[in-house]
Amino acid sequence: MRSRWRRIAAVLSTLALAAGVTACSDSGESDELLIYNAQHESLTKEWIDAFTEETGIKVTYRQGGDTELGNQLVAEGKASPADVFLTENSPAMAAVERAGLFAELAPETLDQVPPQYRPPTGNWTGVAARSTVFVYNTSRLQPDQLPKSLLDLQQPEWKGRWGAPPTKADFQAIVSALLELKGEPATAQWLAAMKANAKLYSDNIATLKAVNAGEVDGGVIYHYYWFRDQAKTKEMSGNTALHYFKNEDPGAFVSLSGGGVLASTDRMDQAQQFVRFITGKAGQEVLEKGTSFEYPVASGVPANPALPPLDTLQAPNVDPSNLDAQKVTDLMTKAGLL
Repeated sequence: MRSRWRRIAAVLSTLALAAGVTACSDSGESDELLIYNAQHESLTKEWIDAFTEETGIKVTYRQGGDTELGNQLVAEGKASPADVFLTENSPAMAAVERAGLFAELAPETLDQVPPQYRPPTGNWTGVAARSTVFVYNTSRLQPDQLPKSLLDLQQPEWKGRWGAPPTKADFQAIVSALLELKGEPATAQWLAAMKANAKLYSDNIATLKAVNAGEVDGGVIYHYYWFRDQAKTKEMSGNTALHYFKNEDPGAFVSLSGGGVLASTDRMDQAQQFVRFITGKAGQEVLEKGTSFEYPVASGVPANPALPPLDTLQAPNVDPSNLDAQKVTDLMTKAGLL
């Protein structure tokens, strides 16, 4: 019996030690650079691996969604253990910027990014981009039947014929651009019509699958989901094509993935190096040559050859610092979409 209790005590001691190590690692005392990462995990891992290989600086990350991690940073304030924040879309970056939590980026970093792909404040920058598109089933719609504007989808003839993922930060970023471009009354009207007209899906992939299967004629998604599937089996997109609204329409919105350095970091030099690296030639070539199919926005690196050039999309001019995630959430909740 005594031997048995000794074994139990040893196990409990080991568990206590493991818990202590985990808590220490999570407290920010590690020597590694810590990224709060809301970008696609696979892309950020590619960036981290290339950065560490070039600089020797070790990097770890916490994975989460745009809104989740943005809200966490605001709640943590100056006590946050994070050194760098990466997002898929701009609204979460704008929320953290409004809370005064970013350090100004180094001039050599900002010089790598054209002004249209970063806010004028210099507190964060675009690191990649994705275009809003209307994916449509080619058996159900012909090119002359496609909506000319995102706003057309509020018309009665589109009832039950299109889909979108309202709970995702991706789609909410598109709504934030609509709000910035057209104002609150027009956005509220469009969202009310969306509630009446659209079929709602859990995410971009579910929307793409539904269009491919003919559940709906078309859907509003980001471009790269379609291109990723086209480069593989075409299982989710073989019956579809993409429509680009262009003409500076809200439906031609190009969303910036953001990168910023937290002012509270104890690793300012390393954090600045990381954002400078991912906006530099080597970091942007990860986008050009990799499998993310997102757009490079810096250092003159061209897009993956499969993509239409970014400067041909005729996107509307939207200051990413003005995108209001909270207002969008309120409007979508009021419309019954959240």
